[in-house]
Amino acid sequence: MPLKLFLKLYLRLIGLTTVVLLLCFSLFWGINAVRLQAWQEQYPAPMMRWLASVPDPLGQYHWLAQLYDLRLTAMEELDVTPVVAERLGYGQLVAQKTSLGWRVMLARGQGRALVAHFQDSYKQVAEAVAYISLYHLNETLPDDRDALMAQLSESLGVRLRPISDARVPASEVLEQVTQRHVAFYRGADGETSQVLIRLQDGTLLGMSLSPPFNSWHWTVVLLLALVAAGVLAAALYLLLRDVDHNLRAVESVAVRIARGEMGARVEASDSTLVSRLAAAFNGMAEQIQRLVGVQREMIHAVSHELRTPVARIRFGVQMLEGCSSPEALQKQLDGIDGDIQELDELIDEILTYARLEQGGPVFTLVEASVTDLVRQVVGEQQLIRPDTVIEADIDEASERWALSDIEPRYIHRAIQNLVGNAARYAKGRVRVHCQLDEDNCRVDVEDDGPGIPEEDWEKVFTAFARLDDSRTRTSGGYGLGLSIVRRILYWHGGQAFVNRSEDLGGARFSLVWPRKKPLETVAP
Repeated sequence: MPLKLFLKLYLRLIGLTTVVLLLCFSLFWGINAVRLQAWQEQYPAPMMRWLASVPDPLGQYHWLAQLYDLRLTAMEELDVTPVVAERLGYGQLVAQKTSLGWRVMLARGQGRALVAHFQDSYKQVAEAVAYISLYHLNETLPDDRDALMAQLSESLGVRLRPISDARVPASEVLEQVTQRHVAFYRGADGETSQVLIRLQDGTLLGMSLSPPFNSWHWTVVLLLALVAAGVLAAALYLLLRDVDHNLRAVESVAVRIARGEMGARVEASDSTLVSRLAAAFNGMAEQIQRLVGVQREMIHAVSHELRTPVARIRFGVQMLEGCSSPEALQKQLDGIDGDIQELDELIDEILTYARLEQGGPVFTLVEASVTDLVRQVVGEQQLIRPDTVIEADIDEASERWALSDIEPRYIHRAIQNLVGNAARYAKGRVRVHCQLDEDNCRVDVEDDGPGIPEEDWEKVFTAFARLDDSRTRTSGGYGLGLSIVRRILYWHGGQAFVNRSEDLGGARFSLVWPRKKPLETVAP
């Protein structure tokens, strides 16, 4: 994976994580602020409405004024906003956050409001309800207590029951309730709280409360999970949309190529997820376009190459009818046989080139001596062309590294094509020089002929390309030899190139390929 793409995805992941955390934190804080406000108004509401229904709450429950600053205040004296005043006018209980805790207000009628202050709303409201229940239960006969407990439980939003119905609390709770008649403690489940009440006659009562405010309520957690999942789903959608867009671009180019637009290519930068696919696809398209071009060129060139020998054969056959002597007949037959031999050689060249160009032969690389192949080719060509001096220039240092991983038959063909081509144009001398080392093999074929102009150095390796009028039976050749050489070197992982010979003055063709093929690589 490209480093630029990795860094881009990494930064996006960090940004997405930051966004999710900030969003979840903002929602958590905002939702809990609203939930806490609602809980602070709902939890003390039963008690405040009970007190508001009493004709003289400050006189009847005078201890509440001392403990929780309970008082009656004129509505005009309340320092509240118009919205709060309107809510109080509708009979709603309003809780306001102060520096000392929470101020709870409820309109009582006659232009006055009942106000109480709590530092710890959950505990102090529970104790206030317990004191109210204690006051009324102490004033009631034992036989009427059950009915009164039911009435108080329903009105004050709690559950009063005899302590015998529940597990007896710890000794420190019993000690506290003995001193204060009311003891607040945690329930057995560790979440809800209980209040132990001791009546004047020693009867113990338990008061169960509703659960305290929980900022991690399951609904909040579920909402945060849904929001995080939604953000991740949106990010994934955007990412997949980008990938889908790039894949559609590749698909579009594939359709265009299928319609015959061989020059169509995928445009993709290094930062896209499918950049490697686009690069591979473009490489494949380049190869297909090149093969199609080679095929078209080959068809055109082959049709031209075949036309001449076929025409000569047709002419020779026609001449057979007019031969009046055995010597003339044999001459025409020899000419036809030569033309057929030329066709056979041309077909062999075309098949070899096509096999190398369209994917290469099945190479079986073996360890063979390059110097022995060079000497073999030099010996064979010297026999064919005795008028030309063909020599092998191999030093002792190269002999040390003569063994190379090659396909001997094709390397032999490549060197043979170069030596035969050099001998065809040489004035009288061809030299084959081997330069082998631990890493590479290099074979240079030089001649003392006219050489090749520099502007044509690359053109000579093009199929069916010839720089002079060699389409005659005297010069020979079909323009495929050097193309075959270059493809053979390509499948060996090397290169073939041409320049000028400094010693002989003619052309110098060079073959360079790695001496040993790495074990972990495969043929291209």
